[in-house]
Amino acid sequence: MAGPYDTLPAVPEFAVTSSDAADGAPLSPAQFAAMSGATGAEDRSPQLSWSGFPAATRSFVVTMYDPDAPTPSGFWHWAVADIAADVTSLDAGAGAPGGGGLPDGAFHVANDVRATAYVGAAPPPGTGRHRYYIAVTALDIPSVTALGITPESTPAALGFFIGGHTLARAILVPWAAGE
Repeated sequence: MAGPYDTLPAVPEFAVTSSDAADGAPLSPAQFAAMSGATGAEDRSPQLSWSGFPAATRSFVVTMYDPDAPTPSGFWHWAVADIAADVTSLDAGAGAPGGGGLPDGAFHVANDVRATAYVGAAPPPGTGRHRYYIAVTALDIPSVTALGITPESTPAALGFFIGGHTLARAILVPWAAGE
């Protein structure tokens, strides 16, 4: 099954790892939405670390997207912009409301429930396996605000406007089942 980044222009890849999520493995219970009712669900964003990005990187964007949500547009769970180029990790829980866990200068872009925070997985019953694309994108600009992106923007707008400024991308794809 094709992924959401497959139709975008090809860019170099770099590495992203997590102590909370693994490529091709189930999401940890803490990364589920509290409202899902899943045991251990905390709406806690996963820890992330990245390396091997281009030397010309001036900032990063981190997003989490479910292309398998039962909507025509998928579902954006998390978007963080303006992560400085010298930052190479986010702690677990960095996506908490209020942005206090984010690095200096970084900010949340409103997700699909219009929260400027991380909202965990909540695949509806009967919808099968959902893939959660956690992407770290290296940009050639220090701030997306020059592109008109604010906390009130949407992750789709963020993705559109950074397209011409993307140097490389790292992707991790854990999953969760809607049973």
